[in-house]
Amino acid sequence: MVRMFDVCAGVVSENLSQLSKIVGKHMREFRLLNGLLGSFVFVIVAGYVCYPLYVTLTTSLHVNGSFSLTHYIDLLSPRNSAAWEAVWNSVLVSILTVSFSGVVGMVFAIVLTQIEFPGRELLSRFAILPIALPPLVGVISFLLVFGESGILPKVIQRMLMTTTVPFALDGIPAIVVVHVYSFYVYFYLFISTGLRRLDSSLIEAASGFGSTPWRTYRRIILPELRPALFGASILTFMASMASFSAPLLFAGEKRFMTLQIYTTKLNGYLDIAAAQSVLLTVISVGFFLLLKVSGESGIQRRMTRGSSRLGKLALGTLARAVLLTAFFLMVAIELLPILTIVAISFVREGSWTWQIVPTVFTIENYKKLLSDPHSFAPIGNSLLMSCIALVASVVVGVAAAYLIVKGGLQRTKSMFDALVTFPFAIPGTIIAISLILAFNSPNLLSGYTVLVGTFWILPLAYFIRLYPLVVRSTGAALGQLDDSLLEAGQSCGAGLWRRFRRIVFPLIAPGIVSGALLVTISALGEFVSSILLYTYSSRPISVEILSELRSYDFGGAAAYSVILLMFIMGIIYLSRLLLQRLHMGVTRQYF
Repeated sequence: MVRMFDVCAGVVSENLSQLSKIVGKHMREFRLLNGLLGSFVFVIVAGYVCYPLYVTLTTSLHVNGSFSLTHYIDLLSPRNSAAWEAVWNSVLVSILTVSFSGVVGMVFAIVLTQIEFPGRELLSRFAILPIALPPLVGVISFLLVFGESGILPKVIQRMLMTTTVPFALDGIPAIVVVHVYSFYVYFYLFISTGLRRLDSSLIEAASGFGSTPWRTYRRIILPELRPALFGASILTFMASMASFSAPLLFAGEKRFMTLQIYTTKLNGYLDIAAAQSVLLTVISVGFFLLLKVSGESGIQRRMTRGSSRLGKLALGTLARAVLLTAFFLMVAIELLPILTIVAISFVREGSWTWQIVPTVFTIENYKKLLSDPHSFAPIGNSLLMSCIALVASVVVGVAAAYLIVKGGLQRTKSMFDALVTFPFAIPGTIIAISLILAFNSPNLLSGYTVLVGTFWILPLAYFIRLYPLVVRSTGAALGQLDDSLLEAGQSCGAGLWRRFRRIVFPLIAPGIVSGALLVTISALGEFVSSILLYTYSSRPISVEILSELRSYDFGGAAAYSVILLMFIMGIIYLSRLLLQRLHMGVTRQYF
């Protein structure tokens, strides 16, 4: 008996020793990986995000080489009505955009998830179409349809036989309408997800206690949708504050912060532009934190057991009729600008002047773009710069997401997360000004060359602005990755690279593809940073569209817009195919 006990003890001791070696090796690999990735991400964020912002701040605090608060005193002076008007208009438009986008997104979400009708599946795809439309293209399309010289006001004027157009989008109302058109998709996607996760037992219980539909909506459904509403509100507010295209074409004499920064920079006052950039950053980040804290403070998580059944809202006949009428009207308004810009892309240059609608159509605009190397150059520039920004965003975004979710950070996790995703809260105008100030002279980070005025500063600006999208999408996928899978691979002798290639990557690839898709779409149509950083040889397609519009070549501008939209739709289609193949590959591998 004693001999048997000694044998068993020896076996256990040997197994524990082997286990200890495996755990020790795993911990060493873990610490080495975290150290390398942490150093890499820190250098990138510190060098290309924090350093330019630091230079911008120090520039704004100096006058003629001496420390001074003069710029801020002038900006915040009660007598500086222009600065206060710009701040007020920017904040007001952002608040109105969030409010109306929430209403439109709620209508789309309720109709497309709660009401059955023919063609619902097709219309659900049209609902997300504005997210694929570059901001400048959307603004131009609205200008051509609803502007003072637009098609619709002139048609109504001819029908009413009046001397002036009965209505036209202009000023702050026009900017709000364009923003709602572009950003309601955030609310639609977030609210739709929340409604699909709504447990029917809650609605049934409320009905059993005699609750009216309105009371159920107010006391149960809205609290359940609170995280979605606040998440969409943050994205919409930040996008509206950073907007440049809509104010540029519709603001008229109204002042906005992004326009003020752009004008100040063009006039050569970079120190004042730096102070304006810092002020806009403080306002944007302040509202971002306010919305984030107020949203999280009121969220109560509800725990359920087992699977829940999809809840359906109790909608009366009148409510259904009102919602469907509003929905189809909104879909018509959504499709009209896109169809118009496609039609105008076939208009011959100089043929559409005083006419209500174009009368001469041709395919010469497309022949010119496809045959003339000078015309095709902006398209090639945008594709190349988008690819560079995409590769950099994926590399840095995946590394940062791993450190945040699986890096074992304890006390510094929240701080590191905020630091890495901070650029998404910064308007593109500020990023452009920061890069101009930081890299207008040779330094280590620029390879001892001047980046300003070169091709490379544009993809750098796109990367800084967009890589947080990959961080968020990849982090969400990593959060669902079970650590036991990695431990099983380690115990089977799989090395670090093999565990990543065979276990981690197949499971997080959909998240990476989703983030990469958003980066590519945004980079292809990026305009805010481009208008401040481009040169003629590096001009992207968005700047060329504005150039064509300013020369009154509406057909050429529309043709560029259609080609850009076709590229984006093709990328979306390919990404969906890739996601389907990735899902099938994971299913075959594990099941």
